[in-house]
Amino acid sequence: MKRWTAFCMMGGVLVIGVMMCLPVGQAADMTKDLAVKYILATAKAARTVYVKGVVSNAGKAGVKPNENWVKEDHSIMLPAQFIKELGKEIKDFELSLVGTEPLYASNAPKSAKEKEMLAELAKGKVNVVTTEDGGATVGMSADYAIVESCADCHNKHPKTTKKDWKKGDLMGAIVVRLK
Repeated sequence: MKRWTAFCMMGGVLVIGVMMCLPVGQAADMTKDLAVKYILATAKAARTVYVKGVVSNAGKAGVKPNENWVKEDHSIMLPAQFIKELGKEIKDFELSLVGTEPLYASNAPKSAKEKEMLAELAKGKVNVVTTEDGGATVGMSADYAIVESCADCHNKHPKTTKKDWKKGDLMGAIVVRLK
């Protein structure tokens, strides 16, 4: 426990030291940038646990993810709905999704910068991008079809414009908008 406490203290000192070396405005931006990255990492981890743990185990008991999970017995929310429901519970910033081929308009990028960010993720060289956009710090974390059922669901959806999704494809991004 003492080692962990010392490690955390050293990390805090390092972050404060780096921020003190930056101009005031840049230090504030660094803090928002790091906050967005931490939020994205946490949201992505939660969704991965939901997909690989909850969804897969529920399926063994005959409970399947369903877009109409609220109305359907023996169903649970889709992984995308899980992120959106998390976002509804948060009041201090926006957490949502953007799709490369969104099924719903609410999942489309909200600005030209967000389209650029999604295009950057599509190049495959980075998994997280952040920028300033209209007074907000925006971060995106690449969102892949982490299991085959993600791709299958999108391929079969009545609103899909793309029918050749496969496991591992970039489907969009988890997005954080922090003002």
